[in-house]
Amino acid sequence: MKIVNTTRPLLRPLALVASLLVVGLLSACGSGSGSEVKPNTPPPPPAGGGFTYNGKPATTSDITKFQNELWLNIAREDRCGGCHQTQAPTFARGDDINLAYAAVIDNSLVNLTDPGSSRLVTKVVGGHNCWRADPVACGDDMTTWINRWAGPRETSANDITLKAPEDREIANTRSFPVDNSGFAATVYPLLTQYCAGCHSESSATRQQPYLASQDVAVAYQASRSKIRLDNPSQSRLVQRLRADSHNCWSGNCANDANEMQSAIQAFANGIPEVEVDPDLVVSKAVGLGDAFVLSSGGRIDSDIIAKYEFKTGKGTVAFDTSGIDPVADLGLIGNVAWSSAWGIKLADNGRAQATVAGSRKLYDLLRGTGEYSIETWVIPDNVDQGMNNENPARIVSYSASTNERNFTLGQYDYNYVAMNRTNQSNANGEPVLATNDNDQRVQASLQHVVVTFDPVNGRRLYVNGEFTGDQDPSAGAVLRDWDNGYALVVGNEVSANRPWKGSVRFLAIHKHAITAEAIATNFEVGVGAKYLLLFNVSDLIDLPGSYIVFEVQQIDDFGYQFATPFFTNLNDAEPAGDIPLKGIRIGVNGTEAPVGQVFGHIDTLISAASIVDGRQLLSPLGTVVEAKSGPEEDLFFLTFDQIGANLYNREIPAAPAPADPADIPDQPRLGLRDFGEINASLAQMTGILATHTQVAATYEKVKQQLPTLTNLDGFLAAQQMGITQLTVAYCNALVDSSAARALVFPGFDFSAGASTAFNTATKREQIIEPLLARLLASELADGDNPDSPLAEQADPAALRLELNQLIDNMTSCGGSCASDRTLTTVKASCAAALGSAVMLLQ
Repeated sequence: MKIVNTTRPLLRPLALVASLLVVGLLSACGSGSGSEVKPNTPPPPPAGGGFTYNGKPATTSDITKFQNELWLNIAREDRCGGCHQTQAPTFARGDDINLAYAAVIDNSLVNLTDPGSSRLVTKVVGGHNCWRADPVACGDDMTTWINRWAGPRETSANDITLKAPEDREIANTRSFPVDNSGFAATVYPLLTQYCAGCHSESSATRQQPYLASQDVAVAYQASRSKIRLDNPSQSRLVQRLRADSHNCWSGNCANDANEMQSAIQAFANGIPEVEVDPDLVVSKAVGLGDAFVLSSGGRIDSDIIAKYEFKTGKGTVAFDTSGIDPVADLGLIGNVAWSSAWGIKLADNGRAQATVAGSRKLYDLLRGTGEYSIETWVIPDNVDQGMNNENPARIVSYSASTNERNFTLGQYDYNYVAMNRTNQSNANGEPVLATNDNDQRVQASLQHVVVTFDPVNGRRLYVNGEFTGDQDPSAGAVLRDWDNGYALVVGNEVSANRPWKGSVRFLAIHKHAITAEAIATNFEVGVGAKYLLLFNVSDLIDLPGSYIVFEVQQIDDFGYQFATPFFTNLNDAEPAGDIPLKGIRIGVNGTEAPVGQVFGHIDTLISAASIVDGRQLLSPLGTVVEAKSGPEEDLFFLTFDQIGANLYNREIPAAPAPADPADIPDQPRLGLRDFGEINASLAQMTGILATHTQVAATYEKVKQQLPTLTNLDGFLAAQQMGITQLTVAYCNALVDSSAARALVFPGFDFSAGASTAFNTATKREQIIEPLLARLLASELADGDNPDSPLAEQADPAALRLELNQLIDNMTSCGGSCASDRTLTTVKASCAAALGSAVMLLQ
């Protein structure tokens, strides 16, 4: 690890603006040059395809790679070629690719080590001649093309260039109160009066967020991220009216925006400011806008043909930033909401759908390779979705209806399901590949889920970097009969009647079946943006350029992960002596976070001897801190019990009084055997292996019908029927095997007719007593009376009476019993005894 402390622009593309760049390079086309100036407005989408290069050939392999990966994408007239074919710098010229390459290198237009900070990227992110509706999407496209030219590289916390952020003081702030009464009296009436037509779960055209829910608690939670207590005029609720003219109710959007702003201001005025404790020892403050972004380097992305990172965070389009034309942007339809942690949330029949034309590249490219991968990061809302494995809730689908598709990744309860149209399937992609029921692969948490297909291995499912082991029932199949009239859709079927509820944080379609190693690598890289937050502590230790740095990631809309803090000095200055450091705590918006303070136990010394490659690791731990006002507004700082000579006398909270002992009712001494215990008990009592063909088949058939819990109150009649079927299978296997029955019932004449086989008490005992010996614990003596059986077990005399009555009924056939009645009577006696409550209870 080495930290290089030199000055360069921050890595965060969203924070960069054109003013940071050298004026003149990549300026708005022709500024001061006599050429026509083109406005920074998005041009229309490209009308059709690429073009042919007819200039001088590339003189080196790197220039060839530049031409294929970057130049071909930017030299079009509707992108950079409209100006920079002839205007300096002429990096899009079409007469000589070598000179175009030189223009890029000589003018430092790309950073091959960190493509996201390249000038070409930051210029389009700043809005210069972006060819998409969102400059961030243009920046992602440009980053992708430069990445492909540069080849795979990785940026981590151990190999970065740090620059000091602007120092910010901790100010008194307002935070949203737990009590929503202030909101209910000010903002909520406007929302319910004017926004309930869409933003309420009771609306016929319901759409998230539910700002106008009939439940004020739901509305309050949904509205918090749209309200700025520090600057009401910049609240999203106000800007949607003032800037976007979104559903203004009076016909005058400016007046409506002012009315909403006044309501928010009234709400904010009723919240007391949080004053920073003057006794705290604090660092300077920093927000995510001041942070360094750690690029998600290390991913295996070379075969991606459609990619969605959901960075935009607003609008009705999720952009395909794969850099592969035509783009397959997803239109957000119905109940789809953005997540500030990069992602979309799907609920109540919402979906994100590409056009048929945009989806056509999947048909063309995947049929060309004959294989593909669907890679996702998802958070299912629950494990009760879908109708069955053949009709799952649709997470990602390339299809036309509920019974026609090219491929689908879906969910049925705890199972992930892959459907694929091949020469061995029907038009619906059946037979399906589903994860094993018992594995319960689907969890309502963030999961990395990948489906791969190739003709050799068929479909494979991977969850959190690991192959599930489930085998494709259509091994050796090849893609066939795909339809180019289908559309890519996320969170539903194209027909909008197979909804999936949850969040999608990332989606990529690869044109090959990516390897298990690549999947594991992509899982380890993770999803979403990771930041480095630099907290200035220079004044506290009298050493300029000193910072404590945390790696931070926004987990979702409600929290941040802080991890692996380290000390560094940006001036490469070393402490003259040992500096005490004790009790680091994280503060948000003027107050210490109430929970998650795992770094409060730090007790160490900052010293020159402990600094390795520019940093001293302070802790390998991580924690989660609650989000307050959202990633754009939350301001973080650190507090210390001691740093250098600065001390804070933190009160140690008194130990809580012990809780009163819980009044828990006595637990029952009796319980049920579960499905596995029942199967093992029957195998032990009969001597028949559980792997016996007939027995194993019956067990698989009735396993889900058998008890899963030991609670007696949960026992059902249907469970007894399953137990009976399994017991009959064991008893059939026992009695039908002459060797097995001879061991259990020695001396009994199985060849005798029913009228004579059981006509004496001795003959009956040859059947009844071996069964009772296996069923009862009569060989164990009660501690108080060594000569008697256990007092709490079934009465053997009562069981003998029941079995004798059963034999009487089975053999009462008036001398005309069937030839197999003796065997049938033994099987019935066996099943009645071993399948009884005596076996079931423990």
